[in-house]
Amino acid sequence: MALRASVVGRSAVAALAITASVTTFSTAIAMGEPDGSAPVTVQPAPPIAVPPELDPGFYSPSSGVVASKAPGEIIAARQVNVANAGLIPLNVDAWQVSYRSNNTRDEPIAAVATVLKPRGSAPDKLVSMQIAEDSLARYCAPSYAVQQWSASALVGQIVVPLEFLISQGALQQGWGVVIPDHGGPESAFGAGPLAGRITLDGIRAARDFEPMRLAPETRIGLYGYSGGAIATGHAAELKSSYAPELNIVGAAEGGVPADFGPLLDNGNGQVWAGMIMAAVLGLGREYTEFGDLLDRDLDPLGRGLAAIKGALCVQYNTGLFPFANLKGMLRVPEGDPMRNPVVLDVLEKTRMGKSTPDMPMFIWQANPDELIPVGPVNTLVDTYCRDPKAQVQYTREHLGEHITTEVSGVATALLWMRDRLDGVPAKAGCSTADAGLIALNPDGLALLANIFGETIASAFGKQIGVR
Repeated sequence: MALRASVVGRSAVAALAITASVTTFSTAIAMGEPDGSAPVTVQPAPPIAVPPELDPGFYSPSSGVVASKAPGEIIAARQVNVANAGLIPLNVDAWQVSYRSNNTRDEPIAAVATVLKPRGSAPDKLVSMQIAEDSLARYCAPSYAVQQWSASALVGQIVVPLEFLISQGALQQGWGVVIPDHGGPESAFGAGPLAGRITLDGIRAARDFEPMRLAPETRIGLYGYSGGAIATGHAAELKSSYAPELNIVGAAEGGVPADFGPLLDNGNGQVWAGMIMAAVLGLGREYTEFGDLLDRDLDPLGRGLAAIKGALCVQYNTGLFPFANLKGMLRVPEGDPMRNPVVLDVLEKTRMGKSTPDMPMFIWQANPDELIPVGPVNTLVDTYCRDPKAQVQYTREHLGEHITTEVSGVATALLWMRDRLDGVPAKAGCSTADAGLIALNPDGLALLANIFGETIASAFGKQIGVR
């Protein structure tokens, strides 16, 4: 376990370096009694955003307190000030909640989510937005990155501020939003079954958080792209067994990493190898046998990269050593890591398609996606659609690639989600469509223009989502 201990230590060191010039503060955390009888007091917003590594009172409550809670039960809560790129404040109601979840071994863990709603509203719709963290340090998590004066955008977390704009598109519709830190306390990037549990428990926490003023009949949606689709897809599959009481009426996901095996084969030695290695390391943090294998069998180059990458956000993780021969760094007895039983086991545990989601699905994918091959997504859709109860609308875009297809499909996905949240029934059965550019949908273009205009207005203090 020496490698992973080094990684965690380096994460803390990196956070200290980032905030060396920032004056930290002590946050008082109000917790319920172990039997859950005492209410949770909502603390005021901290005067300045502090990374999770330097805020253990909120992010890392004692194991006894965590174990005393039910999954999704809130441990602590506080107001926060959220902002675009850490600078431009948003005129919305916003809080952070710390709550109990479970890891893949059914052990209690603490998780954190950001919950938001239009100022003063009582929404009857809630969307869980799984932003693509794609990182291995806690200071890269959304709960820190979306706060005013966060340094995340300056130290490599470029995805969260951009995808936070999509969350604002949801708020502009009048919906409540919950954004979970779905990597969990160890920033286990890629561990989909863990991320799915954290996502579902984050919805439970948001639903029960009294200041959100959610209506009893609140309809719930799931949304995520790429790294966010890892959490979204697994949450959709786990919902019926892990959180059957949640009224989730639709899930929209794009750029879906349905199977890490083909993804690794496709990306080995290619431009995205730096990001893929980060996901491999993240899996080692959740799956102990696989983590032991990495500790034991990575070659010196792999060990050195792992030690550095373990403290980095997505921009620097992706940029560090692209075109790496990831398979060649793992010296296993079988020669080819893809024939090693421990590797095969973790690939099987994280593969989507083990159960059919019990809610309608909207899936979109770039046919020529250079990071996430389309073949496993086709297979996933075919697997779901063997179930006569499946409701899947699948669109393949032929003139996009991984990044542009997120932008191209986001408005159509939100329009699909709006119908589900408004109670419009999804089409029965499954359908697959091929498009040149999803963005050419005129209704989607109109929504994108509206989102852009509202976002510009919000920079001047306009309340988001208040009609």
